[in-house]
Amino acid sequence: MAVGHSIPSRGAAAAAPQRASVQSVPAAADPEFLTNDEAALFLRLSPRTLEKQRVLGGGPRFRKLSARVVYAAVDLRAWADSNTFGMTSDPGYVVRDSVR
Repeated sequence: MAVGHSIPSRGAAAAAPQRASVQSVPAAADPEFLTNDEAALFLRLSPRTLEKQRVLGGGPRFRKLSARVVYAAVDLRAWADSNTFGMTSDPGYVVRDSVR
């Protein structure tokens, strides 16, 4: 291809990179309580991980409101803050054995 020539585009859609749609909690809403999916997004975890942690323990505190499970945003942040380490040899840092 000679210098100065460009490849014709197929409209604006071709010029913009395709990105996967990511659902997020609206910043303006800043809800006090989050659903399982919203909490997982907040923590950057899988919703299934939070479900497992509710059964096995080790996850953030949750609330059961009638038939719904919700997480308080302050509890999610507290749980994340309690899992802060400087290095893998820090006291309290535990590596769990993988399930076989």
